[in-house]
Amino acid sequence: MSRRDDLSPDDRRIWARVAGSVTPRKPKKAALVIPGAAVVDPPAAPLPRGLAKPRPAAPAWSPPVVAPPRPRGHPEELEPRRQRRLSRERDPIEAKIDLHGYGRFQAQDALTAFLMGAQARGYRSVLVVTGQGRRGGTGVIRASVHEWLQAPALRGVVSGFAAAARHHGGDGALYVTIRRG
Repeated sequence: MSRRDDLSPDDRRIWARVAGSVTPRKPKKAALVIPGAAVVDPPAAPLPRGLAKPRPAAPAWSPPVVAPPRPRGHPEELEPRRQRRLSRERDPIEAKIDLHGYGRFQAQDALTAFLMGAQARGYRSVLVVTGQGRRGGTGVIRASVHEWLQAPALRGVVSGFAAAARHHGGDGALYVTIRRG
């Protein structure tokens, strides 16, 4: 029995009003910081006499100290429980890329751009379709994708990957989980 079944009609009506009054938060845009640029305060407009005393000038701006990125380990195999949740679609697959028709280098560039974009959008899991290869052999993209996912360029993006379930592409597809940005 779910929690919604326990609600009375009045409780459901109240909940619907509350849920309808909520608006999702908009993501904040990052401030544009130009290294080495001087920050200049705009000129102050003259104040009428007796209203307020001018504040002392703010200390000079200094660039924020940025910690070096933490070294990330290699992506690991997905936990069996997480893989099962993805295959049964209990955890959503938020995006998909199909690498059929790409050459080896174009596929690597497309995969890197796709995964970085997915991390920027806040996705947690995606599906990468590589294909089986020709005549039952291992295709070039399928053979290389594990190496690409473990490359230093994607270590901060990919947390794990595993073969997809048959209905998602089987051996010709991978579930990829993405680190939080």
